[in-house]
Amino acid sequence: QVQVVESGGGSVQAGGSLRLSCAASGRTFSRYTVGWFRQAPGKEREFVAVVTWSGSNTYYADSVKGRFTISRDNAKNTVYLQMNSLKPEDTAVYYCAAKSSNNRLAFRDTYDYWGQGTQVTVSS
Repeated sequence: QVQVVESGGGSVQAGGSLRLSCAASGRTFSRYTVGWFRQAPGKEREFVAVVTWSGSNTYYADSVKGRFTISRDNAKNTVYLQMNSLKPEDTAVYYCAAKSSNNRLAFRDTYDYWGQGTQVTVSS
């Protein structure tokens, strides 16, 4: 069983940066793939980025590639999402999710554990 809690959201102007954190409980957290998803008002929840259990493999949605960086510190049971060059279209609630498998990484329905989300608002 893994519980995850997001933090670090807030309001920034376009071009600014934020770093989101996903803190997890559970001694086996280092064995879990962790992804970030986001959901804007009136839209479906979409994949943003994912890091596999070792941290050696990361994947990004095309819309954030080159601007966002996902990383993890298994000693701290934490996954980070560094978001730079933010755009108004990045405005959404950002969710952290975890699962034990390393396939179908961008498919939200394959993730077992979800946080409550943290709001990110980017103004123009």
